[in-house]
Amino acid sequence: QVQLVESGGGLVQPGGSLRLSCAASGLTFSIYPMTWYRQVPGKERELVAGITSGGGTTNYGDSVKGRFTISRDNAKKTVYLQMNSLKPEDTAVYYCNAHKWTLDYWGQGTQVTVSS
Repeated sequence: QVQLVESGGGLVQPGGSLRLSCAASGLTFSIYPMTWYRQVPGKERELVAGITSGGGTTNYGDSVKGRFTISRDNAKKTVYLQMNSLKPEDTAVYYCNAHKWTLDYWGQGTQVTVSS
Protein backbone atom coordinates (compact mmCIF):
# COMPACT_ATOMS: atom_id res chain seq x y z
CA GLN A 1 0.00 0.00 0.00
CA VAL A 2 1.41 3.34 -1.06
CA GLN A 3 1.48 6.06 1.56
CA LEU A 4 2.66 9.65 1.40
CA VAL A 5 2.66 11.32 4.80
CA GLU A 6 3.25 15.06 5.07
CA SER A 7 4.42 16.73 8.24
CA GLY A 8 5.91 20.00 9.42
CA GLY A 9 2.98 22.33 8.92
CA GLY A 10 1.76 24.75 11.53
CA LEU A 11 1.27 28.38 12.45
CA VAL A 12 4.08 30.80 11.67
CA GLN A 13 4.40 34.57 11.64
CA PRO A 14 4.94 36.48 8.39
CA GLY A 15 8.61 36.40 7.47
CA GLY A 16 9.12 33.11 9.24
CA SER A 17 10.16 29.71 7.96
CA LEU A 18 8.85 26.17 7.94
CA ARG A 19 10.18 22.92 6.57
CA LEU A 20 7.67 20.41 5.28
CA SER A 21 8.48 16.74 4.87
CA CYS A 22 6.74 14.04 2.90
CA ALA A 23 7.69 10.48 3.79
CA ALA A 24 6.87 7.81 1.23
CA SER A 25 6.34 4.09 1.65
CA GLY A 26 5.09 1.26 -0.51
CA LEU A 27 6.61 2.56 -3.75
CA THR A 28 9.98 2.73 -5.47
CA PHE A 29 10.48 6.31 -4.41
CA SER A 30 13.65 6.93 -6.37
CA ILE A 31 11.93 6.62 -9.76
CA TYR A 32 9.15 9.09 -9.04
CA PRO A 33 9.27 12.79 -9.75
CA MET A 34 7.77 14.52 -6.71
CA THR A 35 5.69 17.64 -6.53
CA TRP A 36 4.35 19.87 -3.78
CA TYR A 37 0.96 21.48 -4.34
CA ARG A 38 -1.15 23.71 -2.16
CA GLN A 39 -4.83 24.49 -1.99
CA VAL A 40 -7.00 27.10 -0.35
CA PRO A 41 -10.71 26.31 0.10
CA GLY A 42 -12.66 27.53 -2.90
CA LYS A 43 -9.57 27.82 -5.10
CA GLU A 44 -7.84 25.52 -7.54
CA ARG A 45 -4.88 23.45 -6.43
CA GLU A 46 -1.66 25.30 -7.18
CA LEU A 47 1.70 23.81 -8.10
CA VAL A 48 4.33 24.94 -5.61
CA ALA A 49 7.48 23.04 -6.53
CA GLY A 50 8.61 19.92 -8.34
CA ILE A 51 11.74 17.81 -8.42
CA THR A 52 12.90 15.07 -10.75
CA SER A 53 13.47 11.53 -9.57
CA GLY A 54 17.20 12.00 -9.16
CA GLY A 55 16.88 15.47 -7.71
CA GLY A 56 18.86 17.13 -10.47
CA THR A 57 16.13 19.42 -11.74
CA THR A 58 13.62 21.52 -9.86
CA ASN A 59 10.86 23.89 -10.84
CA TYR A 60 8.79 26.38 -8.86
CA GLY A 61 5.56 28.28 -9.07
CA ASP A 62 6.06 31.97 -9.76
CA SER A 63 4.63 32.96 -6.39
CA VAL A 64 7.28 31.03 -4.42
CA LYS A 65 10.41 31.41 -6.55
CA GLY A 66 13.35 32.60 -4.50
CA ARG A 67 11.62 31.78 -1.21
CA PHE A 68 10.94 28.02 -1.30
CA THR A 69 13.35 25.18 -1.96
CA ILE A 70 12.41 21.60 -2.79
CA SER A 71 14.83 18.74 -2.13
CA ARG A 72 14.74 15.00 -1.68
CA ASP A 73 16.61 12.20 0.02
CA ASN A 74 16.01 8.98 -1.91
CA ALA A 75 17.68 6.89 0.77
CA LYS A 76 15.13 8.16 3.28
CA LYS A 77 12.28 8.15 0.74
CA THR A 78 11.47 11.70 1.72
CA VAL A 79 10.90 14.95 -0.12
CA TYR A 80 11.21 18.30 1.61
CA LEU A 81 9.95 21.82 1.09
CA GLN A 82 11.91 24.55 2.82
CA MET A 83 9.75 27.64 3.01
CA ASN A 84 11.33 30.96 3.89
CA SER A 85 10.04 34.53 4.03
CA LEU A 86 6.53 33.23 4.43
CA LYS A 87 3.61 35.49 3.59
CA PRO A 88 -0.04 35.35 4.65
CA GLU A 89 -0.92 34.37 1.09
CA ASP A 90 1.11 31.17 1.55
CA THR A 91 -1.58 29.95 3.92
CA ALA A 92 -2.98 26.71 2.50
CA VAL A 93 -3.05 22.97 2.85
CA TYR A 94 0.14 21.59 1.31
CA TYR A 95 0.11 18.22 -0.43
CA CYS A 96 2.86 16.08 -1.84
CA ASN A 97 2.33 14.09 -5.01
CA ALA A 98 4.15 11.23 -6.68
CA HIS A 99 3.32 10.75 -10.34
CA LYS A 100 4.74 8.47 -12.99
CA TRP A 101 3.06 6.96 -16.03
CA THR A 102 -0.55 6.35 -14.99
CA LEU A 103 0.33 6.12 -11.31
CA ASP A 104 -0.64 9.09 -9.17
CA TYR A 105 -0.40 9.23 -5.39
CA TRP A 106 -1.28 11.97 -2.90
CA GLY A 107 -0.70 12.58 0.75
CA GLN A 108 -3.37 13.74 3.17
CA GLY A 109 -2.00 17.26 3.36
CA THR A 110 -0.57 19.47 6.08
CA GLN A 111 -1.94 22.86 7.04
CA VAL A 112 0.31 25.90 6.87
CA THR A 113 -1.01 29.10 8.36
CA VAL A 114 0.94 32.35 8.12
CA SER A 115 -0.49 34.95 10.45
CA SER A 116 0.57 37.42 13.08
